[in-house]
Amino acid sequence: MAIVGIVLFALLLLAVPIGIALSSAAAAYILVDPLLEPTVIFRQFFSFIGRYSLTAIPLFIFAGFLMEKTGLIRQLFAFADSLVGHLPGGFGVATVLACVLFGSISGSSVAMAAAMSVIAIPEMRKRGYPDWLSGGLVATAGGIAILIPPSIPLLIYGIVTETSVVRLFFAGVIPGLLLALCNIITIIVIAIWLKLPRGGKFEGARVLRESKGAIPALGMPVVILGGLYGGLFTPTEAAAAACGYAMVYGLIVGRATFVRALLPTAMRAMNLTGVIMFLIGSVGVFQFLAANMYWPQKITDTIVGWGLTPLGFIFAYMGVLLILGMFVDGVAMILLTVPVIFPVAYAMKIDPVALGIMLTLNIEMGVVTPPVGLNLFAVSGTSRIPLQEVIKGTIPFFIGDGAVLLAVIFFPGLATWLPDQLVRSVF
Repeated sequence: MAIVGIVLFALLLLAVPIGIALSSAAAAYILVDPLLEPTVIFRQFFSFIGRYSLTAIPLFIFAGFLMEKTGLIRQLFAFADSLVGHLPGGFGVATVLACVLFGSISGSSVAMAAAMSVIAIPEMRKRGYPDWLSGGLVATAGGIAILIPPSIPLLIYGIVTETSVVRLFFAGVIPGLLLALCNIITIIVIAIWLKLPRGGKFEGARVLRESKGAIPALGMPVVILGGLYGGLFTPTEAAAAACGYAMVYGLIVGRATFVRALLPTAMRAMNLTGVIMFLIGSVGVFQFLAANMYWPQKITDTIVGWGLTPLGFIFAYMGVLLILGMFVDGVAMILLTVPVIFPVAYAMKIDPVALGIMLTLNIEMGVVTPPVGLNLFAVSGTSRIPLQEVIKGTIPFFIGDGAVLLAVIFFPGLATWLPDQLVRSVF
């Protein structure tokens, strides 16, 4: 463990990109371990990025670029801005609303953060938002995508624990909306403090005009969610459907102009996908080393042996997840801890649905926690905002996220009430 920490710390001090630093630190240990072959580095890298669930990321990135090129997201932002642009930090509020809406399509926080940073950050710069604020807002708001259904982490948790995925999806709605509300309150307070310019007065005529223009953009979530809940799409297929929807719209509206722009748009999406997938693959190598050395299991087993009350157990588990979120991705957090933790939680009569939402809230916080917060790098790489500035901007929003987590811990009904009402009556 010492050699990994020394190499990682030294490379980060030398400003080596985090993906290279992570994979190099893991490789340094693997190369000196006689029980591990050097080829495991490449196997784990490509095995990690080759998982089926991750194929949604390049598809949603491509969909995001297509929606930008066709003007669909601009229509959506114009509509959201007409509703809330008169508020302090109105365009930031509109960005959060857009993340909520398109979170109901993607289920991938990294893809959401990357797409929104391409579209929202340039406009926020025009409106006088400092880079640290716009970068931090997009990185954090992008995490809402893994609470608003469909959610890939909740799907995996449901499979591992044999908990109803339908109940888990419904359970994520209220906490996801609470995250959005906290982000909105935070951006309004910061906007008042920084005295950011407002977008003008509220105009009903403008709302009506922009709502008509936003109908195609608002139609995409209807199509995608209808397919998901109708059993037609998996999340990855929903990503492909989002690409198809945007391409059909572009062909109808842009015709030859859109066709000429299609290849350059695909190349932009491939470039961004390459950057993000390299980061994810590097995390996979580091995660393999952590799993091989049983770091997560040792931490978890220690806490299980403390003989805690249910509430104390939950707080201990959340503390472990906050630490793990600094080093591994959400899927790793689920697969490495849930098989050990869940039987104990079940014996303590902790609601599995509420526990899944608490876990997912920790994953949402982990995507903006250095050194392995993927949303930080997605936003920084896309917008060219220095990583330190993005991290600075996430701090006030991170506090709000922590407040939502505490609310669900003390009031688990925030997660269980909606599925109890809907699943009982519908399913």
